[in-house]
Amino acid sequence: MPAPQPAKSYPAHDEHPTEHVTLALNPYDMADKAGIFVVHYNDIGFVPIFVVITNDSDQPISLAAIDAQLVTVNRTKIPPATEADISRRLANPSISTTPNPLPWPKKSAKGGISKDAQDEIQNSQFAARAVEPHATQAGFMFFDVSGISAPLAGANFYLTGVRDAKGNELMYFEVPLEKYLSAPATK
Repeated sequence: MPAPQPAKSYPAHDEHPTEHVTLALNPYDMADKAGIFVVHYNDIGFVPIFVVITNDSDQPISLAAIDAQLVTVNRTKIPPATEADISRRLANPSISTTPNPLPWPKKSAKGGISKDAQDEIQNSQFAARAVEPHATQAGFMFFDVSGISAPLAGANFYLTGVRDAKGNELMYFEVPLEKYLSAPATK
């Protein structure tokens, strides 16, 4: 897991100054960044996005009822994949569907999930239920973008359900991923 920085330090972020809460995204869509994982998520149709929430207020915020969505440029709404979704994709990789001209018996795709892969899926997913005052929480959300050629171009990330200490819902967060795509490369 990468160490999270304050959310304001990421190019793709949405800051709510009156509520003192900032949401940031850092997609791991390129091979050099995705090399931290045991599983090659991009190869199986998922894009991992590092989600960072910084609470600069004096009260905790609740993330127990958050709802996240990645909305592509053509308005396709993609919820984050569950642990079961990722495990199912890893256990049942797609097999070649091109017909063979010879009458060979059909093979089915079978696979298992290594212990390292299971641990990575469980430990890397965003699981924070709250963010303490003047603290940051982070984790990965995985989005199933199979069949979408450029899933981040023109996409927006929405997060709702963040609540303050009194139980009032904060204004929704919207992060255009163009901020990430157009940011200068860091060394």
